[in-house]
Amino acid sequence: MAALGSFALNGRSAEPSATVASTPGETSANEPIFKKLSELKWDKILPDLGESSPEICILHVDPKTQATNLLIRTPKAIHVRKHWHTANETHTMIKGTATLACDGKRAEIGPGGFNFMPAKMVHEAWLPAGSLTFITVDGAWDINWVEGPPTEADLSRTH
Repeated sequence: MAALGSFALNGRSAEPSATVASTPGETSANEPIFKKLSELKWDKILPDLGESSPEICILHVDPKTQATNLLIRTPKAIHVRKHWHTANETHTMIKGTATLACDGKRAEIGPGGFNFMPAKMVHEAWLPAGSLTFITVDGAWDINWVEGPPTEADLSRTH
């Protein structure tokens, strides 16, 4: 929804740097991975927002396809402005209820709720404070902002 730790935002896209695939603890596609929520490494998605920035944790990157599993958490409510991803994306809400909008439609998804966004579909979201979202993309994680990334004006914004 997504500088991102080892990602760089240029107002248009964030692409994984070479360090993403070689993150300590990264394993091959044939090895199991076990991670505890309390031990995950989180990075600010929008460092300019300081402690109000949503945070991202890359859980796994497939070394062959670059398919990525990640978590995003929000310390404050935020409107994630219109953006798109090169790959297909799924959202599964773990905590909180999000509003997602795309293609003239709006939907709320709460804990356990699921959404699929086709590659390059422009969408936006409103996430509550304290939310946790599990996201998958079937290629490399990137984010392409349509009108620029969220700013302080997007904090605590409701749909």
